[in-house]
Amino acid sequence: MKIQELEVFVIGNPPPGWGGRYFIMVKVTTDNGIVGYGEVYSASVGPDAMKAVITDVFERHMMGENPENIEMMFRRAYSSGFTQRPDLTVIGAFSGLEIACWDILGKAHDRPVYAMLGGLMNERIRAYTYLYPLAHHDPSAFWTSPDMQAESASEMVKLGFTAVKFDPAGPYTARGGHMPAMSDIDLSVRMCAAIRDAVGTKADLLFGTHGQFSVGGAVRLGRALEPYDPLWYEEPIPPDNIGAMAEVARKVRIPVATGERLTTKAEFAPVLREGAAAILQPALGRSGGILETKKIAAMAEVYNAQVAPHLYAGPVEWAANIQLAANIPNLLMVETIGTGGGFAGDLIKHSITLDDGFIVAPTGAGLGISFDEELARAHPYNGTGLHLEMQDAPCDYVHGNTFQGGAAD
Repeated sequence: MKIQELEVFVIGNPPPGWGGRYFIMVKVTTDNGIVGYGEVYSASVGPDAMKAVITDVFERHMMGENPENIEMMFRRAYSSGFTQRPDLTVIGAFSGLEIACWDILGKAHDRPVYAMLGGLMNERIRAYTYLYPLAHHDPSAFWTSPDMQAESASEMVKLGFTAVKFDPAGPYTARGGHMPAMSDIDLSVRMCAAIRDAVGTKADLLFGTHGQFSVGGAVRLGRALEPYDPLWYEEPIPPDNIGAMAEVARKVRIPVATGERLTTKAEFAPVLREGAAAILQPALGRSGGILETKKIAAMAEVYNAQVAPHLYAGPVEWAANIQLAANIPNLLMVETIGTGGGFAGDLIKHSITLDDGFIVAPTGAGLGISFDEELARAHPYNGTGLHLEMQDAPCDYVHGNTFQGGAAD
């Protein structure tokens, strides 16, 4: 069996756009007609450029290869052009193609991917979601409304979720870490208080930040949140400064989580060595794919750290995350986007379902999903924006900062 053909889908994500402006999916076909699907979560460049990178990685390192030879293909991509170092764009492209190879192998053997990784460890997989506006909420007001977020949290608990994530802490700026405005700290505290009051001990609070802060700013905010006992404090420092994140982890009594912007074991290893995080959040469409992320999880196990695969992408990456989650012993939980329905659910014909806040390990072959190629082709992305973008303007210390929940537009 040899890898023979590639098709890349750049799929526009219609409103409300949870998961980003677009999803990049790959279809890989072997010479004996087995098809595998993967997802690339890499957006440092626009989708047209990314499509060219995916094609180059496929043709240069994978076409004509046996899909079993994942280790060899990874080393080729990792070493490409005399680099042998993490490259977010190249490894992002490889990650999606690697996921497709595992889907092919599972289908060839009529087994789920986790069966080939060491078997089933977690039959029921704990899930969490960001808090999103309910049907009667004003979406523009939701992100800064503790009452609306608390109401959404209550609804998620009714659906069975035992953890919810929210992010009231101010802007993501291209300028790097900043000191939070007092208004941002105040809103964060009021939102934690409202959500904790709404859910009590029925759900963990997951406090989302995305590399916004300086060390001093992260410590000030983190200490203000400690009375509400969040399960984690997500990426309080930009991902390029592991030492600074370790300093925050030492000074704040909330476990630090990080990893959505990191790729390969080479970038995750220093996080563990320096004690910068107790919870790793690899996104499999970026971190190197399924095998590489299993290695990352194994490293974390040695350091008594847990893994919570990240998802702010489409449903094929979600499916890959679930296959890994079913297998590893140090799983904490997996991210979903709401209940996994809507357009993203349509793309995989709702072949993954939540059961009272948990995901039952799939039993179907490969990734265990049914990808709707017709729907994917009917929704091409024609915009010019990146999947997510940061603002050029600095934190506003006068008029406040509003965050729109990562919505595409």
